[in-house]
Amino acid sequence: MSVITKEQVTRKPFADKKHYPYGFARSGDFSINESKLLQTYGSLFAALVDGKITPENDEEQAYLESALGHREPGTPQEKAWLKYQARINRPKTASIYGSKKPTVDDVDDDDMSDNSDLDIDLDD
Repeated sequence: MSVITKEQVTRKPFADKKHYPYGFARSGDFSINESKLLQTYGSLFAALVDGKITPENDEEQAYLESALGHREPGTPQEKAWLKYQARINRPKTASIYGSKKPTVDDVDDDDMSDNSDLDIDLDD
């Protein structure tokens, strides 16, 4: 098992193909500046939060504390990361078409009348 270094993590730009398949800039959720900050610092934040790397200085420790919610975000990078987290963890919205099928139990059988005595003539 290889050890991941900070340089390996920060070298590649951060992308979330699951939630933002066309990128942060095209989502409409983030400004251009926030998109650039997420691409630049997102990999570092994700690695710190996931525990893949440990904070090496006070700045990285502050990033981690802010990402975990132990303190208010102070830098634009921290604010962009927390905005990203709020967007991907927001509750799902309901559909206007409904999400469950009507059940048969909703109809009361006593209210339905028996129309078996009706004669229907289909010949014209």
